[in-house]
Amino acid sequence: MGYKPKVGSQMSTPNVIPMADIMLVLLIIFMVVTPMLQKGKQVDMASVNNTHDMQAADKDDAIIVAITRSGDIFLGTTKTEKADLTNQIKDRISNRLDKTVFVKSDARAKYGDVVGAVDEIRSAGVDQLGLLTEKNHSAGEAPPTPPATPPAD
Repeated sequence: MGYKPKVGSQMSTPNVIPMADIMLVLLIIFMVVTPMLQKGKQVDMASVNNTHDMQAADKDDAIIVAITRSGDIFLGTTKTEKADLTNQIKDRISNRLDKTVFVKSDARAKYGDVVGAVDEIRSAGVDQLGLLTEKNHSAGEAPPTPPATPPAD
């Protein structure tokens, strides 16, 4: 009679620790990637000194029109022609109470391209038009002063 190896005892419960490790890694990946996801076409916006916060532009349903330096127009992430922009904006704002559209243009975009796009947006019946810019972080700017603390005794 030949040698017969012994069979070890079988586990009746599944081992969930590897699955928990994988889920934690996936959670960390999604937490890191999510802030990097940007709405709309990325352009190098003009830098200005006096900015006004527009929290409504960060909403998921915000309508953002981007104009690139080559004159291309993007509605969200979709490239569109200037002639079609008015109808597409009308369709998006038709059933909304807040008829606000945000425009962000490349700092090196031609002035005529930006004005033409703004005219098309205005003709769609937009109530408010927000121009998105970046705050100027020049080297000559003094850092904000820390809050005053009472002297230690």
